[in-house]
Amino acid sequence: MTDKTTENTETKAASAAGPKAEKLIVSSSPHFLNTESVPKIMHTVVMALFPAVAASVYFFGFRALLLVLVCVASCMLSEYWMQKIRKKPVTVYDGSAIITGMLLALTLPPSFPVFGAFLGSFFAIVVGKQLFGGLGFNIFNPALLGRAFMQATYPVLITTWTSPRTVGHAVDAVSAATPLALMKFEGKLTPLMDLFVGNVAGSMGETSVIAILLGGLYLRYKGYINWKLPLGYLGSMAVVGGAFWLADPARYPSPLFHLFAGGAMLGAWFMVTDMVTSPVTPLGQWIFVVLGGAMAVIIRLLGGLPEGVMYSILFMNAFVPLLNKHTRPKVFGEIKTEQS
Repeated sequence: MTDKTTENTETKAASAAGPKAEKLIVSSSPHFLNTESVPKIMHTVVMALFPAVAASVYFFGFRALLLVLVCVASCMLSEYWMQKIRKKPVTVYDGSAIITGMLLALTLPPSFPVFGAFLGSFFAIVVGKQLFGGLGFNIFNPALLGRAFMQATYPVLITTWTSPRTVGHAVDAVSAATPLALMKFEGKLTPLMDLFVGNVAGSMGETSVIAILLGGLYLRYKGYINWKLPLGYLGSMAVVGGAFWLADPARYPSPLFHLFAGGAMLGAWFMVTDMVTSPVTPLGQWIFVVLGGAMAVIIRLLGGLPEGVMYSILFMNAFVPLLNKHTRPKVFGEIKTEQS
C-alpha cells in the first residue's frame, strides 16, 4: 500500500470516528483533566480572605478597610511597574498581587499609617517577588517579607495596638496589649471565646479565628490546599505548647491558646499553604510544618518577642529548595549511570 493510500485511509477512519477523534492528543503524563488556572486559583483565595477582611472591618471600623485597599492597590501598581521595567508580560490581573496586599494588610495593626502600608507593599512585591523572577520563583512569602520589613522600619508603630470597637471603645480606640503580649509580659490569659470570635486587640486579620477558619476550610473544600500543611503546623504548635503547659500549667498557656492567639490561624491556612514557598514532596511538607510550628511556640515562650509565626515561616521558607531536593521519592525504573 502506498503512502498516499495510507494517508487517505487514515483520513477516512478519523472522519468516521467523529469529531472527538480529531481532538485526541497523546502525550506523556501527568494528565490534567480540569480547567484550573493560576487566575482562577488566586481569585478563589481572594474570596476565601473576605471573611477575615469583613471581621477586621467589623471590629476595627473602616480604617481597616482603608489599609486593605491601600495595600492591594500598592501591590498591584508595584507589580505592574516592575514588569514594565523588566519588559515582562504584565500579569497584574492574575490575582497574586491582590492576595499579597490582602495578607499584608491583615498582619498590620489598624492604626498603622497609610504611607507605611504603601512602603511595605512596595517592598513585598519588588524585593519579595519580582527580584526573584516573579510568581513561581520567589523563595519567601512576599506578604511576610513585607511585614518583616515594616517590623524593622516601624518597630513602634507596628506594635501599637488598639482595642476593637466591641470592647466599650466604640468612639475612641485606646492603646491595648495583644493576648500574646499579656501572656508573655503580664502572665494574663485572654478567654478562649474572645480569641475565637475576635473580640481582642491585635493585627486586623489575627483576631477572629472563626473568620479565618471559614476561608481556610473553603480552600480545602476546593482542593487548593494540602490538608497536611495547616493541620501539621497547628498540630506541631499544639504538641510543643502542650508539653510546656503540662510541665508548668501555672506559667505556660494551654495548647488551644497557642492555636487561637496571634497569627497562628492566618499563618497556617494562608501562608504555610502558599503553593510557591512550601515544599512539594510529602516528607518535605511534614518537616516544613513540624519544625515551623515548633519554632513558633519556642519563640513565643522562650524568645524576646511575643509572636513567632512570621519568623518561623520565613525561616522554613529558606529551606524549601533543600527539602525539595533531598526528600524526593525514589524513582522506580531509573538506571544509574557509572561515573568515570
